[in-house]
Amino acid sequence: MALTLEEATMQLSHKASAKRRSAAKRLAKLADEAAGPALLHALRREIGDPRTWETQYEMVMALGACDHRPAVEFLTELAQQPTDDTALHLALGDSITRLRGPQEGFAAPLRWCMEQGDPSLLDGALRAAAESRAALDTETVDRILDFLDPLDPHDGLRFWAAVAAAEWPGERVRHFLESCAAGPRADVADAAATSSKNWRRDQGGDF
Repeated sequence: MALTLEEATMQLSHKASAKRRSAAKRLAKLADEAAGPALLHALRREIGDPRTWETQYEMVMALGACDHRPAVEFLTELAQQPTDDTALHLALGDSITRLRGPQEGFAAPLRWCMEQGDPSLLDGALRAAAESRAALDTETVDRILDFLDPLDPHDGLRFWAAVAAAEWPGERVRHFLESCAAGPRADVADAAATSSKNWRRDQGGDF
């Protein structure tokens, strides 16, 4: 039987990392704002132990899913710390964008993630923008494409951008999607093909 909100919150203090991780995943699925304070407290305890990076990842993601906006300051501090843990930074970019986007507009956290020069942060931010179907202004889109254009065609950072681009304005987006659709990575090409159909429909023209 699935954990209740109260049970999952209590399990965040379990001595076993796997139990804490499953609790965080359950809370992310429940997406209840009431879990936010306990998740943030648990993450503060968890950070610093590289052995539990998977648990940290799930806690960060759960904070975004639960819309616990008081966590933004701490997540931002973590995102600015150098690390080899790309998965954790992907989660940080994702949750920071989910938490800031609805109030500030998604352009602000996306630009912030780009300014950090960390591809993992931007990857997470693009994932959040794509899953939120965020509409962006042309200037922000251009900055994202400027970041992506020099990358190798095999670079996975293009995937979530290709998904998100279905909601982006501007003729340059069409060329980006064409390039991705013709690229060597099947996942990126498939995402671009799907986005192209939606982009063409929304633009009211032919691709």
